[in-house]
Amino acid sequence: MKLIIKIYIVFLIFISTAWAAGVDSVVGVRAFAPADPVQAGGDAALTIELEIARSYHINSNSPLQDYLIPTSVEFDPLPGVTFDDAVFPEADVKKLPVSDTPMSVYERAVKITAAIRLAEDFSQKEAILHGRVRSQACDRNSCLPPVWTPFSVVVPVGVTARPPETDLQTLALTVNDSPAASISDASEADFYRRGLFLNFLLAFLGGLALNLTPCVYPLIPITLAWFGGQARGDKAALIAHAGVYVFGMAVTYSILGVVAALTGSLFGAALQYPAVLSCIALIMALLALGMFDVYELRMPAFLTSRIGAPRAGLTGTLLMGLTVGIVAAPCIGPFVLGLLTYVGESGSALVGFSLFFALAIGLGLPFLVLGFFSGNIHRLPRSGDWMVWVRKIFGFVLFCMAWYFMRSLLSTLTWSLGLTLLLMIGGIYLAWVAQVTVAGKTFTVFRNIVGGLFFASALYFAVTGVEMVLSEKTAAAEPVKESIIWENFSRENLLKAREEQRPVFIDFYADWCAPCRELDAKTYSNQEVVRLARRFVMLKADLTAGDDPAVRNLMERYRIRGVPTLIFLRPDGGEMASLRGTGFVTAGTFLDRMTRALRAADDPSQLTLFDFD
Repeated sequence: MKLIIKIYIVFLIFISTAWAAGVDSVVGVRAFAPADPVQAGGDAALTIELEIARSYHINSNSPLQDYLIPTSVEFDPLPGVTFDDAVFPEADVKKLPVSDTPMSVYERAVKITAAIRLAEDFSQKEAILHGRVRSQACDRNSCLPPVWTPFSVVVPVGVTARPPETDLQTLALTVNDSPAASISDASEADFYRRGLFLNFLLAFLGGLALNLTPCVYPLIPITLAWFGGQARGDKAALIAHAGVYVFGMAVTYSILGVVAALTGSLFGAALQYPAVLSCIALIMALLALGMFDVYELRMPAFLTSRIGAPRAGLTGTLLMGLTVGIVAAPCIGPFVLGLLTYVGESGSALVGFSLFFALAIGLGLPFLVLGFFSGNIHRLPRSGDWMVWVRKIFGFVLFCMAWYFMRSLLSTLTWSLGLTLLLMIGGIYLAWVAQVTVAGKTFTVFRNIVGGLFFASALYFAVTGVEMVLSEKTAAAEPVKESIIWENFSRENLLKAREEQRPVFIDFYADWCAPCRELDAKTYSNQEVVRLARRFVMLKADLTAGDDPAVRNLMERYRIRGVPTLIFLRPDGGEMASLRGTGFVTAGTFLDRMTRALRAADDPSQLTLFDFD
């Protein structure tokens, strides 16, 4: 029992660490909409709350020293919405160890207000606002680099009836920014804003469904019978064994989820290479074939014999829960590997922990329920062909995941139609083609429901794909706006910039890079960015041919690890190192970097020089 308590304490510490990995430990940002819905043509006041770690402070919006970075708030432009300047509270003026002169700072909690106005013709039911807070944090000894912390808030529009609970009126998201990872932040924001309940539900249902596979289902009565033998007729002891067993499962899968997320950065950039994406899709497809008995997945006998041997007491039950994933790996392993890949792509430890914890609860729920109602175990359906049919459901799910990883290599229409066709084939096969010898009408109804769900999903992706294609054609038909005049990266263009005494911007991109396309469509098309770009020599460096020695030399020379990589150079070729960025950036963030690059063009003290001869 002491061992279980120790493991539980370690698990709680692990949960805290996982949470902290997905949440900025210095400055947190939350944005709240007004309590009442806003009418079109009306005004509203947003509240932006900053939570600053106890040992830190941030500069106020009007620091006393010119060289300090002020705290500021920016909003992404939204048609029909006008933003006023943010109103900051009065700052504290203090003499702090980090500076020889008094400083104007904020500490602990800060509330900022920002007024917005909706246009008279604003027709949406809600206004989804995105913005960011810029802050520079210092402790008693040193200062951290300034960061942009994004936030989002949904403002209800034109609804006169007040919802019963304030929590349902606002959607406040905290997305913490760091210089190293904007992609994981975006994934975590999407996890909260769009799919919190759905993500949990799908992972939970996936775990619940895995109980119906041939590797897990027969273990349920055997495991519960062993619990009963350990409990010796004591109902509370039987429930305790079931709970400890499920706890062990949760520990194993939650650790897997967090590790997958924390190591996601190791292959996050690699996921932008076509060869890597193709290999992942191929592995998923091969795992799917295993679900159709094309070949047999089997763990080594010596491993299953060691792990599968139960030990007496709650400690033995805990060990069984910790290792059941290995025993049942032939059936649940492919699905778990697919989920691990998805979590690794998101890069969020919180997402990884949450999804795999929900998966473990789904897997363990039958043990808890049947442990409580131990007298009803005999009512479980008998094992049979229907479990093989359930495995084939996961086979089609894995095929869909394989196609999912091909999305950036294909056109929108091709990818959507391919997924539609795959789901239609799955629905037809599962509902009518797969041979299952089962007596009774219940299973027939169930398989028809599953087939219907596949057909509904196929229809959804077909309609979505057509809408996206039509949207792209509509955008192409719009009046042509001004665009950036790009030139190819070359030594000649760098020398030209030196002669003209103009700063240089280099966009390292590749044709297969999805974030690069997002930059072209959303950031570089911004008319303010286009205007400011006239003061730079704007260069594009094509890294599509990764095997080309010239491309490899270029990547080595500028220390490029992935694309897109965004670099600003002085006219003499020196890099403005603090402005280097990777991944997608919004137009607002990019404008800020361009402005800083122009200001820093005459200040070589903070630059790292590159010799381009």
